[in-house]
Amino acid sequence: MQARAHEEPAFPRATQRHRAGLWSRFIDAMNQDERDNSNGELSDFTTTPRVIFITALAVVIGVASAFISLILLRAIGLFTNLFFFQRWDFQLVSPAGNSLGWLEVIVPIGGGILVGLMARYGSERIRGHGIPEAIEAILVNGSRVEPKVSVLKLVSSAISIGSGGPFGAEGPIIVTGGSFGSMIAQLFRLASVERKTLLVAGAAGGMSATFGSPIAAVALAVEVLLFEWKPRSLLPVIAASATAAAVRYYIIAPPPIFPMQSSAGALNFAGYGGCVLVGLLASGLAVLMTEGIYLVEDTFRRLPIHWMWWPALGGLVVGIGGLIYPAALGVGYSSIASMLRGNITAQVILGFLIIKAIIWMISLGSGTSGGIIAPLLLIGGALGGLESFFLPNFGPGFWPLISMAAVLGSAMRAPLTGVIFAFELTHNTNAIIPLMIAVGVAHLVMVLALKRSILTEKVSRRGFHVSNELAIDPLERMLVREAMRTNIVALPAHASVRELMSTLKAKARPRGQALLPVIDTQDHLVGVLTRSDLQRLLKESSAGGANGSGGPTEPARRNGKHALEDFVQRRPVVAYLDDTLRVAVNRMTETGYTRLPVVERHHPDKLMGIVALHDVLKARQRNLEEERHRERVLRIHIFVPGRGARQVATRSIPAPDIQPEIPPETPPVLLPESASKQVAEAVTEARAEEVSDKTPAPLESPQAPDVDGHADGRGDEREAMPEGATEPGAPETLPPERP
Repeated sequence: MQARAHEEPAFPRATQRHRAGLWSRFIDAMNQDERDNSNGELSDFTTTPRVIFITALAVVIGVASAFISLILLRAIGLFTNLFFFQRWDFQLVSPAGNSLGWLEVIVPIGGGILVGLMARYGSERIRGHGIPEAIEAILVNGSRVEPKVSVLKLVSSAISIGSGGPFGAEGPIIVTGGSFGSMIAQLFRLASVERKTLLVAGAAGGMSATFGSPIAAVALAVEVLLFEWKPRSLLPVIAASATAAAVRYYIIAPPPIFPMQSSAGALNFAGYGGCVLVGLLASGLAVLMTEGIYLVEDTFRRLPIHWMWWPALGGLVVGIGGLIYPAALGVGYSSIASMLRGNITAQVILGFLIIKAIIWMISLGSGTSGGIIAPLLLIGGALGGLESFFLPNFGPGFWPLISMAAVLGSAMRAPLTGVIFAFELTHNTNAIIPLMIAVGVAHLVMVLALKRSILTEKVSRRGFHVSNELAIDPLERMLVREAMRTNIVALPAHASVRELMSTLKAKARPRGQALLPVIDTQDHLVGVLTRSDLQRLLKESSAGGANGSGGPTEPARRNGKHALEDFVQRRPVVAYLDDTLRVAVNRMTETGYTRLPVVERHHPDKLMGIVALHDVLKARQRNLEEERHRERVLRIHIFVPGRGARQVATRSIPAPDIQPEIPPETPPVLLPESASKQVAEAVTEARAEEVSDKTPAPLESPQAPDVDGHADGRGDEREAMPEGATEPGAPETLPPERP
């Protein structure tokens, strides 16, 4: 029994050790950074299992974003009912039905004053529609957002919209959700790129919960906020958006929020031409509104008052506009639904296309808090209603829908978002092709007409550059073996410094390489010497030979009796043949070395060449050639009956010298024996000359590099050149043509 008692704990302890090993491996996998393919196993993606942990956090953020969306919508309803109807109710209503009369002007002014005070004494980050601030937080602040910004942005937006501001709730929800994602990320030990992913996940979750559009939310994240297309960031954003949309179904309402009758299944040529016209007009309207907003902002900057009072002035314009056309106040979701049902009148067109556009641009330019998506949809829908009077009829609300998407996609420089968003709002599958045509045309005109979008112009004015073009890094497409230099000089490890001095030219113009590999008798890499190291050894050896002073081992070193392998840097940082240039550059950045010896991965002592920072530019050069070099690959040959083949767009080729055939009945001409020998010798000599012309001359043995100090800084990137050869980049000298 005692022996059994001693034996029983053995298995549980082994199990515990096994479990501890599994848990440690799991933790290591979760903490593994992005793969850089440095182990030679190239793959399509660099994502590691850590994305599972980030995705789990994104799911939590998606749930929170849905509830944040619900809170903001209810807060907007509460302030709208309090300000315009003096009742306690959380239901979203339009301010248009109020009975305040001319006192209605005071409500937006009061809302502007409250927003200005919150921005002045709370945080200036709550000003504006929010997406540029999110972009700036990603680019500048390492995706860090102060916790108070989340609360202040939510409350200020609810006050601004609830007091009649012509904004949508989606912008503030995007910012608030992104702020919450950033706060969650700051609670954990995450990298900046991981904080960015969770910030964007919160923004996508907020948009998805507001409109019930999970796919469009992901598209907006990719086109505007992520600045990359990688699984490490895309998967968490998808998870957050899908989770928020699923939660929205139970706590807010099931989608679509703007159901409409399906349009015609197929359009005629007039219909497709109308889509092109809608895209052109939508891009023109987007240009006018973008320029108008920042013109208003510049005008406010010239005012001799503090920016805290600007929202109140914008509220004055909103109040006057509300007296003229009350439906222009508030978020206007009910007006969007009415347009898509086909309720288009001249009053609606003028009210939204003129009044709504003016008060929206002025109030947004004043720096108040609110979103831009709903106003763009309303103004674009009014333009589509105007176009429906002269374009073919394909169903109620068809042209307003197409114009909404075109204005939204072009103004935000997010064409995929515009197309998908319009589909998810209405579930009108028959409108997808017209949407793609109109949004594509509008995006084309907008890209060519303006350098910045309505989102990036504000970021640019603050001194930061934003590029919305996603491309594969050229360094990722090129391997080290394609860029390395193989015409290099390697030093023998067994040679002494004195022997090396006798073979190097002293005090000559430097034309050597900056990194000198040292190899043994079997051409295996022993280590490396820099040119400065070698110069120091040569100088010390020369000085020791002159005075012979030193300690017990110093004379031997100064007299150059030690072999080079005693002075090399062993186990140098290397690059492998199958590394991408991105991996090599990352290794240079981490170690500080700008030149690396290149070896085989499975034979790390086999020297293959050297790759330097200068060689990396070959990838960029290839990329520029692919973008700028134009050539005609296919050439057309036209056959004309009776005239033979005629080449088009090709150079003329001289006809070969063909000897006429001898008729069979003509007897052969016999030459004398001496003449036959002369002809045979002439033919042999001509063939030998032809072969010698085609055979390249053997290169001469390369000279040793100069290792003296150099006056300019270009010697670091030069290679040892063969005797009489030209430097890289110099024009080749062609042999003279034979007569």
